[in-house]
Amino acid sequence: MFGARLAEVIQFIAVAAIPMLFAITVHEVAHGWVARLFGDRTAELLGRLTLNPVKHIDPVGTVIVPIAMMVLGGFIFGWAKPVPVNAGNLRNPKRDMVPVAIAGPGANLLMALGWALIYKLAATTSAALGDVAQFFLQMARIGVFFNVLLMIFNLLPIPPLDGGRVLRGLVPESFGRQLDALERYGLIIVVGLLVFGLLSPVIRFALRLTAFLGVPT
Repeated sequence: MFGARLAEVIQFIAVAAIPMLFAITVHEVAHGWVARLFGDRTAELLGRLTLNPVKHIDPVGTVIVPIAMMVLGGFIFGWAKPVPVNAGNLRNPKRDMVPVAIAGPGANLLMALGWALIYKLAATTSAALGDVAQFFLQMARIGVFFNVLLMIFNLLPIPPLDGGRVLRGLVPESFGRQLDALERYGLIIVVGLLVFGLLSPVIRFALRLTAFLGVPT
């Protein structure tokens, strides 16, 4: 029983590793790249503007959490080590943090569209390519869903998620300071949502959006 489950996990990792690593890596690089456009070179100077996933791996979020969720049979989720952004270097910190924050989810949307295109191309060649096409179909399906899920999750208006940072840049400063105070508890809130299954609406929405892009779930 355990051996069969382990074989399933290894097979899934072989298919999912590329789309999941690229999803979290490009997400973080997008933050740093847009921050550089607005005057902050922190990520660049620390060598984080690279697509080398090793530079962005978080031992917990990139390795332990996804594998644990696979073994337990839940939906797969994870995150990378955040790219550092020094808001003080931005030309207009409050305003410029909005595009910097939204760059990550925007990159996930573009990647989801790209994987949806790969899925359609693989589907049209499935008869001729056989198992090779099936491999790419499965990889593309994971790529679309994981990027959509990562995009929606990060747009939740909870600091320090990207949606919380976007909200921080749009609200009056008095409310913004309250969000700053909430940020220290943000990770606890997010973990609580995951543990108690309160993110089911996010997952359902991600599944519907994946299907809307023409990829079965």
